[in-house]
Amino acid sequence: QVQLVESGGGLVQAGGSLRLSCAASGRTFSDYSMGWFRLAPGKERDFVASISRFGANTNYADSVKGRFTISRDNAKNTVYLQMNSLKPEDTAVYYCAATVTGWGPVRMDEYAYWGQGTQVTVSS
Repeated sequence: QVQLVESGGGLVQAGGSLRLSCAASGRTFSDYSMGWFRLAPGKERDFVASISRFGANTNYADSVKGRFTISRDNAKNTVYLQMNSLKPEDTAVYYCAATVTGWGPVRMDEYAYWGQGTQVTVSS
């Protein structure tokens, strides 16, 4: 089992940047693919990005391609989400998640472990 704690959220103006971090503890971090999802007011939780166990494979939602970058540091047991050119529609609670499925899946139901989330608010 793995425990996940997100950090790095906050309030930023449109066009700005934030970097989210998700620190993992418990089992060996490289046993897990990692994903980022977000939940905006009045919407369902959506896939944002995922990364395979050793970082060779990444996936992105179309809405964030070219603006967001997911990465991981297995030595630090941490996954990151660098968010650039932020838009008001990126406002959401961002969650990191872990799965033993190796290639970095995009389906929420593939992920067994979830953090508590961090709020990102982008003002116009």
